[in-house]
Amino acid sequence: MKTWLPRIAAVILVLLGVAIVVVVVWWQRAAPVTEGRLDVSGLAGEVNIERDAAGIPTVRGASRDAVLFGLGFVHAQDRLWQLETHRRIGSGRLSEAFGPGALDNDKFLRALGVRRAAAGQWQQLGGEARAAVLAYTAGINAFIGGHLRARPPEFLILGLQPEPWTPEDTLAWGIMMAWDLGGNWTNELLRMRLALTMPVARINELIPPYPGEKPLPVRDYAALYRELKVGGDLGKQALLDAPESGVEGVGSNNWVIAGSHTVSGKPLLANDPHLKLTAPALWYFARLEAPGLKVAGATMPGLPMVVLGQNEKIAWGFTNTNPDVQDVYLEQIKADDASRYRTPDGWAAFQSFSETIRVKGQDDVKLTVRASRHGPVISDAGTAVVSGLAGGAAGPSYVLALRWTALDVDAASIDAGLAISGAGSVAEFISAAEKYKAPMQNMVVADVSGSIGFIAAGRVPLRRADNDLHGLAPAPGWDPRYDWAGFLDAGQTPREINPPRGWIATSNHRITGADYPHYITSEWAVPYRQQRIEALLTARPKHDKESLRRIQTDVVSLAAQRLLPWLRQARPTHALGAATLQRLAVFDGEMRADDAAPLIFAAWAREMTRAVFADEVGGDEAYLRQVGRSDFRAGLEGVLERNDAWWCDDKTTPAVETCAELVNRSLDRALDELQTRLGGDISRWQWGTVHQARSEHRPFSKVKALAPWFELRVATGGDNYTVNVARYHLKGDEPYLNEHAASLRAIYDLGDAARSSVMHSSGQSGLVLAPGYRSFVEPWASVRDLPLWGKGNRILVLQGRSAAQ
Repeated sequence: MKTWLPRIAAVILVLLGVAIVVVVVWWQRAAPVTEGRLDVSGLAGEVNIERDAAGIPTVRGASRDAVLFGLGFVHAQDRLWQLETHRRIGSGRLSEAFGPGALDNDKFLRALGVRRAAAGQWQQLGGEARAAVLAYTAGINAFIGGHLRARPPEFLILGLQPEPWTPEDTLAWGIMMAWDLGGNWTNELLRMRLALTMPVARINELIPPYPGEKPLPVRDYAALYRELKVGGDLGKQALLDAPESGVEGVGSNNWVIAGSHTVSGKPLLANDPHLKLTAPALWYFARLEAPGLKVAGATMPGLPMVVLGQNEKIAWGFTNTNPDVQDVYLEQIKADDASRYRTPDGWAAFQSFSETIRVKGQDDVKLTVRASRHGPVISDAGTAVVSGLAGGAAGPSYVLALRWTALDVDAASIDAGLAISGAGSVAEFISAAEKYKAPMQNMVVADVSGSIGFIAAGRVPLRRADNDLHGLAPAPGWDPRYDWAGFLDAGQTPREINPPRGWIATSNHRITGADYPHYITSEWAVPYRQQRIEALLTARPKHDKESLRRIQTDVVSLAAQRLLPWLRQARPTHALGAATLQRLAVFDGEMRADDAAPLIFAAWAREMTRAVFADEVGGDEAYLRQVGRSDFRAGLEGVLERNDAWWCDDKTTPAVETCAELVNRSLDRALDELQTRLGGDISRWQWGTVHQARSEHRPFSKVKALAPWFELRVATGGDNYTVNVARYHLKGDEPYLNEHAASLRAIYDLGDAARSSVMHSSGQSGLVLAPGYRSFVEPWASVRDLPLWGKGNRILVLQGRSAAQ
């Protein structure tokens, strides 16, 4: 036996050596070519791609379309797998690659009709926007078809080959970004489901109006659904199958300061959009230069433009407006003909589409989806809903249709994005932004002449005066008063130019005053971030880049401060209770990563919210599903401030619980949980230990053996309501993971562009073995940055084959 051991060891060493050689050879071929010359098809002339040490390319060409060809090429070089996932999401083809676990998601996206809408938008798109998409598409395909020497590891592991990019893929990804930033439909379905078990007045307490306002006057929709005999399962499958959208806390911050309030005398602009953290990040920095074009900033693989950034004359940044641009309709099915539904003019036929979904390792799935006059029937996503759900044993059958601005054939915003990046003044920017359709954004802008401005740009539906639901809950689709009555004129959306106060800031809060005559939404984000930003902006007479960076680092939670008085009154019975109260006594709501108090507060708030609301929402399962979209913080604040006995009583027990009892019990349960997780020494507890920012990799974050290699993690402070936002979902085995945060941070200096700086959450590369895959993680977490403008020393020349011959 002993004689065999050396031989076995030798074989293992040989195999290990072979594996290392294979990996090295693969990496040498998979790594992007960044120097020299490449002949490419689809390009007229030459494009120079100059990369700096951080991997940020400067793409130069003789025309805008040549530069966009180069942008498509570098996106494919560095982010090919990300492009693949974007394409599959927009087409509803994830399960073809990932297996049956992605099937429900695909069903919903096929029912939603994203790819069909993108095809319709592409048919409508013309002019410079069409040329830009074609040039960008050609650049991606030039790399895939002629210069992909080795597939990225995700393709190898999953056994996939890259497919050519199409213009429809670009437009579909634009629709999916609008989906991620608009989620009123989920609140509509939540209200409908809650209305089956509780009155509207209680729903308004769970989902209260904007602070300081009264609920919108609406009809009693609980009585309406009882009258219509709507069933309790209607909409459930749609909610379960849908990809996340409109997650509360997914917003952004931006602010712009006039030169009268800056040290330099020139404007400064800051922006940090809050999106789901992914590996690689959604953003990719690039600089684009052509005659008449010099722009740098954040691009997004799949889109042919700089989305957020700076050119020679202006800088701009976005936050989400949170507009109500989605309405859900109950469509009544004809009792003797399931292919027809009720309209104001009688019964009409659904549009019907046959879908075939390929599923890895299983048979294909056939799905029939429908559309009404309002839009796609989203309840067709679930097999239990395809034939319509009955309201009761003898009740009528309904399906749910969605009206949404982003699915309109003229809703593409490519032309607006191109015009924005080429604008030369605040006035030109606002004119360009008026072309923008979806998703509606709060755009701030500054120019080198010293002007600052703001416009809420996007398509806003007009609702009739007799619409007594205001888009808050699903409406009867056969009643014409709930149909949209057109769209708000683009020149009448909210805007502001050079206000006397010298600054403009938006954080998804209410951007309209009492005198604004048009309805945008009633579901603005609670204004904690906005209030904190305004306090910091007005705390000093003059700002510079460093003071703006300090605002971006701020982790003081005004939301935590609001609930702390009740937590400090707790009387825990837990052995760690006394030590806990000592720490809470000096806790000021600053959610520092290295402190135990933020962790204790977060765990208590989690338990308290569940204790108050889970029984009324439908039990733990229904509650936990919903907390991924809303943490019901505003509802909890109201319950405690009213000392509301109805909500605090647990309806599942014979006892009558008080709010004070729930406060005590929730702290005990929180301490039990934290002791189990972190041990019994509170001095060793830290918020950042469990509140790690996790950048999810699709799909390998869900594969235990691969997740440590592909996903990115780093300890962070903050919470859902801090300026340096760090949203956690309160569910699963890791309820405090920060999965939605500042996906990028930027500060633009209009007096000295060389001082403009940026950072996003991962790195430029999408190749897991590349240093650039994770090189931004630590500086991002520490709120450090890189110069936006710069030069590199690695130059790649793309030469069109026609030019080379």
